[in-house]
Amino acid sequence: MLSTIQLVFAGLGIGLLMAVPVGPVNVLVIQRAVSRGFWGGLAAGMGAVLGDGVLAAIAAFSIAAVSDVMSSYGDAIQFVGGLLLIGFGLALLLSRPVLATPVGERSHLFEHAGIIPQTFIMTVTNPGAILGMAAIIGGLGSLIGGFNTNFEALILVAAIMGGSLLWWLALSELISAFRHKITESRLNIINRIAGFVLFAFGAGLLVEGLWRYFH
Repeated sequence: MLSTIQLVFAGLGIGLLMAVPVGPVNVLVIQRAVSRGFWGGLAAGMGAVLGDGVLAAIAAFSIAAVSDVMSSYGDAIQFVGGLLLIGFGLALLLSRPVLATPVGERSHLFEHAGIIPQTFIMTVTNPGAILGMAAIIGGLGSLIGGFNTNFEALILVAAIMGGSLLWWLALSELISAFRHKITESRLNIINRIAGFVLFAFGAGLLVEGLWRYFH
């Protein structure tokens, strides 16, 4: 069995491993950090932190009922996730670029709270995140012989959320540090790229789901 400290480090590593790869949430966090500053980017990342926490809890606590539902309705979840990404992508492609929070002006996390439910849903409807979290925690559980207590599982889940949060803090700070160099024309390019990438992710999910359904 792993010690508490080892569980914490394992959880931090898993959280970073799940957050770092470039995906829809990373794209949206970057776009938000550019247009709205540090707190805008972090708010977008917070939704992913909560989503990772839910997926980690399902895997670590083996919440059978929820797991069965997600497994049984996996295609529907993927379809919804694909539609959401397409919607976010189109919104960025069609929106007028503007630095919502001017450079040098401070904002607060609660001002950007509206994005949190959106990135939460993006995370929990992402098939890659669902399968990845289940596989990593399942593999860790097999390696250490399972968790002796719910407290150990809780520590792991909290540490995973902590690792995810560290990444979104770092990414938001990095992007916001350079946003003073962003002009409206450059923001327009960033919006178009982010919108196209999100649209492509969503279309890919839909195509994959339809292909699997008809074959």
